[in-house]
Amino acid sequence: MATPVVMPQMGESIAEGTIVRWIKKVGETVDRDEPLFEISTDKVDAEIPSPAAGTLLDIAVQEGETVAVNSVVATIGAAGEAAAAKPAVPPTNVVSAPAASTPPPSGKSSPPAPQADGTPAAPSTPATSAEKPAAGPPAASASARSENTGELRRDDRPRRTSPLVRRIAKEHGVDLDAINGSGIGGRVTKQDILGYLERPPEAARPALPASPAQPALPAQADVVPMSVMRKKIAEHMVVSRRTSAHVYSVFEVNYSKVDDIRKARRADYEQHGVKLTFTSFIAKVAIDALRRHKVINASIDGDNIVYKREVNLGVAVALENGLIVPVVKRANELNILGLSRAIADVADRARAKKLNPDEVHGGTFTITNPGNFGAQFGLPIINQPQVAILGVGTIEKRVVVIDDAIGIRLMGYLTLGYDHRLIDGAVADQFMADVKKGIETFDPGQL
Repeated sequence: MATPVVMPQMGESIAEGTIVRWIKKVGETVDRDEPLFEISTDKVDAEIPSPAAGTLLDIAVQEGETVAVNSVVATIGAAGEAAAAKPAVPPTNVVSAPAASTPPPSGKSSPPAPQADGTPAAPSTPATSAEKPAAGPPAASASARSENTGELRRDDRPRRTSPLVRRIAKEHGVDLDAINGSGIGGRVTKQDILGYLERPPEAARPALPASPAQPALPAQADVVPMSVMRKKIAEHMVVSRRTSAHVYSVFEVNYSKVDDIRKARRADYEQHGVKLTFTSFIAKVAIDALRRHKVINASIDGDNIVYKREVNLGVAVALENGLIVPVVKRANELNILGLSRAIADVADRARAKKLNPDEVHGGTFTITNPGNFGAQFGLPIINQPQVAILGVGTIEKRVVVIDDAIGIRLMGYLTLGYDHRLIDGAVADQFMADVKKGIETFDPGQL
């Protein structure tokens, strides 16, 4: 029995995905859970395992095409079953452009041919009244269906949008019906609405003076198309900047005590197969502080504030061609050992494109670490729909003043980016003061 392969939903707000690469070809055998194809969404790039063992009989969606979640993208048959030759048809939920020309329907005459002197011939008169259009609904209503197929045209089909697009439209007072959607079935995408917001109305555009034609410059750059992940990241970042009122607080932190504890317990943790890193300490202290400052772990839903009962910790992971934020669920229930193991696990699987769909959404607070590359500190963009993000700067020895004396300590900066719509500066600084104190006075008994 043939098994359909569908586009998975890689996150609660994901409505579509793009086929990046087919790992298996038509006619090849595949085992259950063996990587079958690779997709890209605005949340994650991932290799999708086969839902069954057998032979790949058909590929309905080609590389580079984008389809809605739950669309059938391929078919797997029994082992040894031969792939049947099939006419090319558009994949499920992919909108195809109409044919360039269509022959006239049965019963309608073709346009008259020109006469010998070059003048057009008069159109032929209908033979009977039966060929005249019958009385019915106005032309505007009748035109909702294709002349030849009777199907709804793309512009008249029900248009779905994501919750994010609807929220942006509501915040900016935009009528979605005024936007020509480029998504599936005319769906308005994030890129569509952001582009609409960036364009002023036609009447408000000033007339630009004509400028003389510029001579073509010699090509001095390599132009390559943006990857699907890069485009999705760009969209997500622009949406976040438009949505949240970003404000930042930067605190300098003394990591000397944490470093002493880390060195003393490093061997014990390595016996458990994990590394005891500064990130583990920072995550543990931040999670404990979130329990005391619940607004930092909240989100905004219209005119409501949603206070999260659990801390689902997002950890930004740099990839070769982008960035991804896997989520450690219920991180508030883990100790330092558990956090170290969980963070290392999701980071490794993110780089290997082995994350599960539920591991890339549902985060309530994010930590990003530009200090890995030597940055003193960064000003990170909030990961929507969260309201705060913690940036970790490089940790290094510095000369500091201690009790009116000069000493050398292991120091680093922590930056909190927060949404001023919900979080006031005093609240953000109280949270950061707690984090700073928690790191500088860390109790080894918490290990």
